[in-house]
Amino acid sequence: MKRLLKYVKPYWKQVVISVVLVLILAVLNPLRPYITKFAIDDYILKSNFNGLTKLAFLLFGILFLQGVLQYLLSYTTEWIGQKTIFDLRMEIFQHLQRLALRFFDRNPTGRLVTRVTNDVESLNEMYSSGIVLVFGDIFTIIGILYFMFKLSFELSLVTLSVLPLLFYATFLFRKKAREAYREVRTLIARINAFLQEHFSGVSVVQIFNREEEEFKKFDQINAKYRDANIKSIFYYAVFFPAVELISAIGVALIIWYGGGEVIRGTVTIGVLISFIQYTEMFFRPVRDLSEKYNIFQTAMASAERIFKLLDTKVFISKPQNPVKLENIRGEIEFKNVWFAYRDDGEIINDEDWILKNVSFKINAGEKVAIVGATGSGKSTIINLISKFYEVQKGQILIDGIDIKNIDERDLRKHIAVVLQDVMLFSGDILTNITLGNENIPFEKVVEASRLIGADKFIEKLPNGYFENVHERGANFSVGQKQLISFVRALVYEPKILVLDEATSSVDVETERIIQNAIEKLLENRTAIIIAHRLSTIQNSDKIIVLHKGEVREIGTHEELLEKRGIYYRLYQLQYKEKVKKMMALSGSKG
Repeated sequence: MKRLLKYVKPYWKQVVISVVLVLILAVLNPLRPYITKFAIDDYILKSNFNGLTKLAFLLFGILFLQGVLQYLLSYTTEWIGQKTIFDLRMEIFQHLQRLALRFFDRNPTGRLVTRVTNDVESLNEMYSSGIVLVFGDIFTIIGILYFMFKLSFELSLVTLSVLPLLFYATFLFRKKAREAYREVRTLIARINAFLQEHFSGVSVVQIFNREEEEFKKFDQINAKYRDANIKSIFYYAVFFPAVELISAIGVALIIWYGGGEVIRGTVTIGVLISFIQYTEMFFRPVRDLSEKYNIFQTAMASAERIFKLLDTKVFISKPQNPVKLENIRGEIEFKNVWFAYRDDGEIINDEDWILKNVSFKINAGEKVAIVGATGSGKSTIINLISKFYEVQKGQILIDGIDIKNIDERDLRKHIAVVLQDVMLFSGDILTNITLGNENIPFEKVVEASRLIGADKFIEKLPNGYFENVHERGANFSVGQKQLISFVRALVYEPKILVLDEATSSVDVETERIIQNAIEKLLENRTAIIIAHRLSTIQNSDKIIVLHKGEVREIGTHEELLEKRGIYYRLYQLQYKEKVKKMMALSGSKG
C-alpha cells in the first residue's frame, strides 16, 4: 500500500481537496436524523407548522449542498484515479521496453498484456473510489457515533452491541476474499496468454483441424476462471446479507429497548426515530468499507503482480563509463565467445552452450556470409552483435572496442537488421519505414524504395506510401513485407547491415531485385548475410561455416568447395535438389 501511494503524491493538492470535501460531507451526512428528531419533538408533536416549514427548507438546503459536494468529490477522485493509472501504465510499458530479450523468451505475451491492462485497471478503482473515500466512510461513522451518543448514551450502547458479530463476519470475509481474488488474477492472465497465442496461430489450428481440441483446452481454463469468480462472488453474496441481518438485529434492539424507554417517558419519540435512522446509516458506511475492502483485495492481488514485474531487473548491463561510438568503420571481431541462453546464476551444462569458443574477424566493408544447419548458432551471432544478449565468456569487438563498454542504444544506431520474420506495425507504410523518426525526410524514403525496388508495388497502391498496414502486415505478401523492411534498414544509414534469411521467402524475381540492390547498398558498409540458399552468397568476401555452435570453416566460395568439407556437402545437397527440380520441370513441359 505504501508503494502504491507514491503514485498519488504528484496529485497531493487534489487529494487534499478530496479529503476536505470528505470531512464536510462526514459532518453533513449525520445531520438529517438529528434534524428529524427536532422536527418530530419540537414541531410535529407541538403542531408548529411554520417552524416545520423552516426546518424543511434547512434540510433541503443541506441535501442540495451534499449533492454538489458529492459531485465535486466524485469528479476529483475519478480524476486522481485516471491520472495515477496513466502514470503507472506508462511506467510498466517503459519498463517492459527496457527489459532484455531473455525476459520475453520466458514470459508469455498474454501475461504481460494482463499486467498493463486488467491489473492496472483493478488499481484504478482503488485510486478513484478507494483511498480517499475510505476516509469518508470512517469520518461518517465517527460523525454518526457523535450524534448518537449526544442523543442517548444507553441507546448508543444497544446499537453497538451487535458490533462483535459484524467484526467476526468481516474477519472471515477478509481472509477468504483475498485468496479468491488472487486466484482470479492468476487465471485471467492465463486466459489472455492462451488467447494471444491461439489468435496469432489460428491458421495453424485450422489447417490441422484442431479447433475442437483447442476449444476443449480453452473450456478448461475458462471454467477454472468462472469457478474462481463464482467463489469470490459467493463470499461477497454471503457477507452482505449477513451485514444486512446484523443491521436488522440492531434496528430490532433499538425498537424493543427504545420503545420501552418511550413508554416509560425517558426517551422521546423523536430520539427513537432518529436512532432507527442512525442505525441504518451506521451500517451503510460499514457495508461500503467492506465493499472497498473487496476493491483493496483485488488491487493488492494486482499490485503484487505489477510490482513483481517492475522489480524484475533483466537488463543488459550498463557500462560505468560507456565509450561513445563515432564515425565507426564497421570492423567486427569475435574472440573465444561462449554463449548459452541462461539467466544469470543458472548452472550451464555442456549441452546448453549455443556457441562454443567462436572466433572470427570481419574487416570493415566486407561482405561476409554465415551458413550452417538449423540450430548451429547463426541467429545467435546476430543477437549478440546487436547486444540483445550478453556473452558468458569471450569478447565481441566493434572497431576494437568491447561491446560491453558500449551502451546498447548507441551501438544499435549503427546496426540495421532485416529478419526473415518481418514485423510490421499498424499504421501506414511510411510510418513502418521511418518508425516515426521525423528526422527521416519523405524524399529519402522514396529514394531508398527505388534503390531497393519496393517502389514498384508501393506506388501502385491506392494511397502509395500512406497505404494502411493491417496487424502484422496481413494485407501484404511475405515478399512485399521483406522489401519494406529492407527499405526501413536502408533509410537509417547503418554502418553494419545484417540480413538474416532476408530473401528466403521471396520469389525468384523479387530475390533478383534485392540482389541487384544489395551491390549498391553494401558500399562502405560491413554486411553479414545469413542464408540457406548458398546461391545468394557465392560472391561474398568470406563465408563462415558453423556446425553445432563451432566455427568449422572460413574462406571464399571457391576455397571452401576445394576443401570438400561441410560447406561442400551443403552445396552438393542444394545443387542436387536444384537439378531434380529442373529435370522435373523440363519433364512436365515435355
